[in-house]
Amino acid sequence: MKKATILFLTFIIIPIFTIAQSIDNLDYISPFHDDLAAIKKDKKWAFIDNKGNLIIDFRTDLKTTKNKDGEYPIFYNNRCKITAIKAGVSYFGFIDKSGKTIIEPQFLNSSNFNEGTAIALELDKEIIAKNTALEKDVVNYRYFEVLIDTHGKTTHYLTQDGVNIVLDKDFLRAVPPITSKQITKNLYAVKNKRNSWNIINTKE
Repeated sequence: MKKATILFLTFIIIPIFTIAQSIDNLDYISPFHDDLAAIKKDKKWAFIDNKGNLIIDFRTDLKTTKNKDGEYPIFYNNRCKITAIKAGVSYFGFIDKSGKTIIEPQFLNSSNFNEGTAIALELDKEIIAKNTALEKDVVNYRYFEVLIDTHGKTTHYLTQDGVNIVLDKDFLRAVPPITSKQITKNLYAVKNKRNSWNIINTKE
């Protein structure tokens, strides 16, 4: 009888005194966005939920966003930006809240998502000649400002004339800027060659 009582008390007491998960010595804790908060430790970022559970483990590829209350990775529309360096050039993609890469790093820049859409710099490669001596293609790179959905599919071209670039770390030393701006859900202000603005309605 005593053994049964002890077992019963063990099953009752142990859950009550279970030690909560502890994440110590953090360098930064962001406000919550999309039900997750970014935390920083040893130059790596991770995400916790509102119970303090580690949802996405510490990693080095999460891209920070400047906000009025700090600079940190952030989720919008279940998407957070990531970066990958290839031959010295930065490319941008997105993960979901499980940490899975949904959009492979492929854009030269990208905004965060807003109502299921983000502005991105889509890279275009054009073969313009063949170097027979070196047996290499002579290529021209340019990028367009486009709208993408949460799966990375291009839905609209905001700019029709591509910007030529040299895809080399010695020439492309900074991330190219996005100049287009979202005004409403369907209206975008797009800068033209005259450095003035055009209004594009993506629903027309």
